[in-house]
Amino acid sequence: MKSTQDVKNFIEEENIQFIKLMYIDAFGVQKNIAIMPDELERAFRGGISFDASAIAGFDDGVRSDLFLDPDPDTLTIVPWRPIEGKVARMFCDVRYPSGKIYGEDTRQILKQAIVAAHQAGIRVYFGAEVEFYLFRLDENGEPTRIPQDHASYMDSEPLDRGANIRRDICFSLIDMGIRPEASHHEQGPGQNEIDFRYSDALTAADNNLTFKWVVKSIAEANGMWADFSPKPIDDAPGNGMHLNISVMKDDESEPDDEEVRKLNMEFMAGIMEHIREITLFLNPTPASYRRLGNMKAPGFVSWSEQNRSQLIRIPAVKGTEGRRFELRSPDPTANPYLAYAMLIYAGIDGVKRHLTPPDPVDQNLYTADPRLTETMKKLPSKLEEAIRYAADSIFVKNVLPENILRLYCERSR
Repeated sequence: MKSTQDVKNFIEEENIQFIKLMYIDAFGVQKNIAIMPDELERAFRGGISFDASAIAGFDDGVRSDLFLDPDPDTLTIVPWRPIEGKVARMFCDVRYPSGKIYGEDTRQILKQAIVAAHQAGIRVYFGAEVEFYLFRLDENGEPTRIPQDHASYMDSEPLDRGANIRRDICFSLIDMGIRPEASHHEQGPGQNEIDFRYSDALTAADNNLTFKWVVKSIAEANGMWADFSPKPIDDAPGNGMHLNISVMKDDESEPDDEEVRKLNMEFMAGIMEHIREITLFLNPTPASYRRLGNMKAPGFVSWSEQNRSQLIRIPAVKGTEGRRFELRSPDPTANPYLAYAMLIYAGIDGVKRHLTPPDPVDQNLYTADPRLTETMKKLPSKLEEAIRYAADSIFVKNVLPENILRLYCERSR
C-alpha cells in the first residue's frame, strides 16, 4: 500500500504538474477536479470540496458540500499526456465535512460488499472482457455511425483497422499498472474487445473505469469515437461486459480443489437466484434490453459448460488456471462499483444458504425447441421489467441504500 508520503515523493520525482482527482456519480459517469501539486497536502489532510448537489447520487437535499479523499493506491501517471507538464490521477472516496465516509458513494458501497465477503469467509475476484465499437468522426469532430472497418471476429490487418489503436490502448494500460491479457477484433464491424487479468473487486472496478477513460481518450486522439453502448448498431452484435468471477476462501490454508469448486458453485447459484432482481444494475439503459437475448447475449437464467448462449458458462481451462465462471449478461453502461457489489452480495447469499444451481442446459438456446425455453426463467426483456424486479426486491432493499435504488428506478423511467 502506498502512503501519502509515497505519493508526494512520486509527484516531486516525476515533476507532475497536474493532478486529477477522479470519482463517479451513481450511474458510473466519471467526474474529476484537477489540482496543482501545492494543493496535495490539503487534499490529503482534509479533502477537496465539491458541489454535491450537481452530482447524481450525492445530493441529500440538505447539505451540498462533500469532500474528495484521494486514494494513494490508485496513483498513476496519465501516459498520453505531454512529458512536459505531466498529469497524474487518483481515484477518491467521498466524505462529509466531518470526515465521515459518505455511504451512498458507489465506491464505498463496493467496499462494504468486500467487507461482507470477508465476514462470510470468502474473497471474490473479477476479470472483465469489455467490448466497444470504433466509429469515424465527421468533419466537425462529431461521432457518426460509420464503423472504422468491416472486419469480423479475430480478423487481422488490413481488414482489422483497429489493431494499432488497441495496441496503443494496451500500452497505456500497462503504463498505468493495469494488465491486459488479450485484445482482438470482435464480430461486429468496427467492434473490439480487450480482456483483463483478474484482480480483487475494488481494483477490478477501478481498472474498469480507467479502461473506458483510456479507450475514449486514445480513440479520440486517433480521430475515432469509442462507443460502449449496449447496441450501437441494430443488426450487429451488442457490446457486452462479460465478467469472469472466481471465489476463494479468505484464509491462508492450501485450497482444496473440491472445496473451491463447491464454493464457486454456491456463489454462482446465489447470482442465479437474484439475477433478475439485480439486472437493473448490470443493464441500466433501454438499449441494454435490445442486446439481451440476441447475438450471443443471454436471455434466460441458465448455465452450462462452455456454451455461450447461456447466462453463465464455465470456460474450459488447462493446467492451473483455476476455477472461474463467466457471467455474460452485464454491459459496459453498468457502474462497475455497483454491479460488482450487487453480484458479491448475491453470491454471499448463495454461500450462506448453500444454494445449488439448477441443472445445466447443454443446448444452444437461440435455436432450442420452444417447449424447452418456455419452461425456463427469463431475464427481464425490458427496462421497465428490470425496474419492477429491483423495486419489489427485499434482497436489493437490504443491501442497497434507499436513495440509490430510488435514483435508478426514477432515472430509468
